[in-house]
Amino acid sequence: MGEGKVSKSRTPSIKMVADRAGVSVATVSNVLNGKPTVSPDFARRVNDAVRELGYVVDLGASRLRSRKAQLAGVVVPDLTNPMFASFVSTLEHLARLDDYDLVVVSARNNAEEEADRLRKIRSWRPAGLIVIPCDGAIAERLPNGFFAPVVLADRIPDAAGFDLIAVDNGAAAGAIAAHLDEQGYRDCVVLGSSLSITNVRERWEGVRTAAGRMHVEMLEIGIDDDNGAQRLEERLRRQPLPGALFSLDHGTTLLTYRTMAEIGLSVPGDLAFASFDEMEWMRLVAPGITAVRQPVEEMAEQAWALLLRRMTGSGGKPVTRRLRCAVEIRGSTPRSPLEEAGKTKLGGEKWKLQDEPYSPE
Repeated sequence: MGEGKVSKSRTPSIKMVADRAGVSVATVSNVLNGKPTVSPDFARRVNDAVRELGYVVDLGASRLRSRKAQLAGVVVPDLTNPMFASFVSTLEHLARLDDYDLVVVSARNNAEEEADRLRKIRSWRPAGLIVIPCDGAIAERLPNGFFAPVVLADRIPDAAGFDLIAVDNGAAAGAIAAHLDEQGYRDCVVLGSSLSITNVRERWEGVRTAAGRMHVEMLEIGIDDDNGAQRLEERLRRQPLPGALFSLDHGTTLLTYRTMAEIGLSVPGDLAFASFDEMEWMRLVAPGITAVRQPVEEMAEQAWALLLRRMTGSGGKPVTRRLRCAVEIRGSTPRSPLEEAGKTKLGGEKWKLQDEPYSPE
C-alpha cells in the first residue's frame, strides 16, 4: 500500500500495518508483542504505521488461535454497588459454563469514563457485550465500528434498537407508594440520585401515579455529590418532617440512612422509611427496612441467554423484557400515627403483608 490512504470502510489489518511500515507481518507481530529483537528503526516505523492507520490489536483472534475460551465483555457503572457485583458474579458463572471468559470493567458512575472503557474494551474483540449503562445515552458512547452484539441490562436506553433486560420499575415503586398511602401517610419525600437515569425517572413516575391522597415531592441528591448530601441534610433538619421517606436507589438509601442516624432521627419513630433496592443489611437492622427486591440473578441469566443467542448467530428484532420485582413490607413503614389516632380514614388492608413478598401484577 505504501503511503496510500486507507478506506474508512475497511478495518486496518496487521498486513496493512506491515505494508505501510515496509516490514514483514512477523516483524509487526514482534513489535506489538514487545519482543526485544526488533531494531529501533523497524519498531519506530511499525508504531508510526499503527498510529496512522488506527490499527487495534485483535486480542480475540489471538485467543482463538491459542484455543482459549471465547471472550465476552461486561461494563457496569460501579462494582462497589452490591447489586452490580451480584449481577457480574452470576454472569461469570454462566459464562464459564458456556466456555466463555469475561472481561469486566467499571465506569465509576461517569459517562465519559464509560465511553473510554467501551473504546478500550473493543481492543479485546469480544464476541459480545453486556452493559449496565450510566444513563440512557448509551447509544452516543458506543464506539464507531463496534459490530459485536450488545445487550443492555437494568437501565433503559433513550434510543430504540437495543436488546434490553430490565425490571418493571414503575409498578414496583408504585406498590411502595400505594402501601404508604394506605398506611395513612399524608406526605412523602422521594429521594433519588438523578432523574437523568431512566430507572430513577420511571420509579418517580410510578410513585406519582400510585400515591393516591399522599403528597409526594422529589429530591435529587446526585452520586457522590457533596451539594446533594447537604440538600438532603437540610431537608431532614427542616420542620415539619415528612411522614415518610422513599429512596429510589441503593446509594441514596445508604446516604439517607446514615444522615438520619447522624441527625438523631429514628425509624419509624420520627418518620417511615422505604427503599427501592433491597440489600441484606435491610433485613438485619431493627426495624427491618421495607424494600423492593429486584430479581438480579434472573436479570443476569436472561441477559446472558440473550447475548449467547446473538453471539452464536441468532438474529431477529431487538428484544425487551421487563421482570417483576417483589415488595418486602417490614417494620420501617408501620401504620401512620395519624391513622392510629383515627384522624385519617383509609379503607383496605391490601398492603398489610408483614415480612411477606408482594409481586405487583
